[in-house]
Amino acid sequence: MKTAYNFNAGPCVLPKQAIENTVKALYDFDNTGIGIAEISHRTPGWEKLMADTRQLWRDLLNIPEEYEVLFLGGGASTQFMTVPANLLNKKAAYLQTGVWAKKAAKEAKLFGETVIVASSEDKTYSYIPKGWTVPADADYFHITTNNTIYGTEIRRDMDASEINNVMLVADMSSDIMSRPVDVKKYGLIYGGAQKNVGPAGVTFVIVRKDILGKITDRQYMNPLPTMVDYRTHAAEEAKNISMFNTPPVINIYMMYETLKWVKELGGVEAMNKINVEKSNLLYEEIDRNSMFIGTAEKDSRSIMNHCFVMAPGYEDKQDAFMAFAKERGMVGIKGHRSVGGFRASLYNACPKSAVEALVQCMQDFEKQNK
Repeated sequence: MKTAYNFNAGPCVLPKQAIENTVKALYDFDNTGIGIAEISHRTPGWEKLMADTRQLWRDLLNIPEEYEVLFLGGGASTQFMTVPANLLNKKAAYLQTGVWAKKAAKEAKLFGETVIVASSEDKTYSYIPKGWTVPADADYFHITTNNTIYGTEIRRDMDASEINNVMLVADMSSDIMSRPVDVKKYGLIYGGAQKNVGPAGVTFVIVRKDILGKITDRQYMNPLPTMVDYRTHAAEEAKNISMFNTPPVINIYMMYETLKWVKELGGVEAMNKINVEKSNLLYEEIDRNSMFIGTAEKDSRSIMNHCFVMAPGYEDKQDAFMAFAKERGMVGIKGHRSVGGFRASLYNACPKSAVEALVQCMQDFEKQNK
């Protein structure tokens, strides 16, 4: 069988052991003789797995007890609406660093005044803006930490002093578990699982419990509909944590297996070291190779998504390189239509050997075409 190197932006490469163990669980979960897709989510075995999965999140990210960890359906795009529904009384602030950040801000405008503190749309989102000011009277400040389409990333946790002590909310769909995160600096973190923590179909929400139930001044959606209210899914006393309705059991099980794999590797600190090594390897080749040029500004580059195009003078070689790379087993490197060129996503489960194969492919193409 021909080797395939998976650089898809999402859904993307997952740990082999997570896939294998999930396949086994589809036939028999917890030695019950019943598969994971068939088991009742009210059985002790499943309730334990939910608790164990939440504990893995807590262990890997040092999540304090004052935060709840929720597993919900609907994808991160549903959270674009759910976040302001739960948190926006009068005003929210957003940093617009890509398409998904822009869509999140659009949903917030349905609930109240929404201020865009800065945007990099003027240069096709190729950089993370600097020098902005968050309104002190904002209910929260929303950021998208990694921008998959454009290959930019905010690789640090902002201090309260630089955001006017406004509560920080982050969409970490595509870089969660790739680096340590100081959860205490955030009121809420959310994201889709289909990059570093499992398959599409389940969304994680890490939320500080005391910020919920504060909507008082808004006419629309007050009180909140049951399924939109985060408190519905955090009702521990009723054993409803993420189980008010049937959760996406297969997706959560694979999340559990994926997080076990991260922990076995040494946790997010070790994962970050591996990711930086892989990322540097590819960026060094992009910068060295005369046929390619990166699209994101260097101080804004993502370690998850690496975007590049043909260098000036070689634009007519784009289709040729795509065919060349495909022949060598490179999968999913076509860039998003808004950027063009190429994109290699090096999420946690992408092995270094795949990056080395892509680098060799780029070097061989240069030798044949210079």
